[in-house]
Formats: sequence, C-alpha cells, structure tokens
Amino acid sequence: MLETQNDTEQALLFLDRNDDRAWKAATIAERLGLETDAVSAILSRPKERDLVRHKSPYWAITDDTDRLRAAYRFHRHHEGADEQYGEERLEELRTDEMEQVQ
Repeated sequence: MLETQNDTEQALLFLDRNDDRAWKAATIAERLGLETDAVSAILSRPKERDLVRHKSPYWAITDDTDRLRAAYRFHRHHEGADEQYGEERLEELRTDEMEQVQ
C-alpha cells in the first residue's frame, strides 16, 4: 500500500479499516497521534468529495465503494506521476500573464 502516509491518508485508511462504525474526531486523533481539530479539518475535504460521511460528532467512510476505489486510483495515479516527473510547483509554472490567485 502507501509507504509514507500523510495525515489525510492515515485518517481515511483508519476509517476504511474500521468501517463497522462511526468515530468521533477525538478518538481518530488519539489513535493516529493527531490533534482533534486537525482530524476534523483533514476530513472536511474528503467529505466534500463524498468519500466520508459526517453526522456530528461522528465520521465514517462512505459506503460507496465505487467512489472510494475511483478516488484511490486517481490518488495513486497522481502519486505515481509525482514520483516519475516530480511534484508540480506553482511558482515554477507562474508567468507574468497569470492572474494572482488568493
């Protein structure tokens, strides 16, 4: 699987491996050695993509396995591209004609 996992990967894998129930952010944080507030922030983005479910105060992995598999394949594809070609750095791609994004 993933050799080094970022906090989001760790949280999603935790929820996936423990999909028999929903979890409080504090419990996820304790199990992964993260801050509770960080877990809620970390899981908010996958929630927007319908990869996790949230009914305060509980978090759970989606039951849409097709969506989860597709997101994992997409993630692995980009991870492989980063390894092969190097990570993109916006500053290196910036031109004078680009609009400033805030």
